[in-house]
Amino acid sequence: MTPEIVIDIAKDTIYTIIVTSAPLLLISLVVGLIISIIQTATSIQEQTLTFVPKVLCIFLAMMIFGSWMLNNIVEFMVRLWSNFSLYVG
Repeated sequence: MTPEIVIDIAKDTIYTIIVTSAPLLLISLVVGLIISIIQTATSIQEQTLTFVPKVLCIFLAMMIFGSWMLNNIVEFMVRLWSNFSLYVG
């Protein structure tokens, strides 16, 4: 296994992680920002106020994007295992 192959696998792995996690992270960021603006406008500084809406939105996003995320991970693993003979030999 050459260093170039290892770098290609690592690059593909990082790209897959970023693309797969992006929808959930962006939704969490947007919900957190909206709740933060509401907290600032109303002067309510309750920490649990941000937690519950984020969790609910993340669960909803996982239901919506879950199959797409799983397909991305499965496609990556299929590519990785289908090229396994190139990595070993």
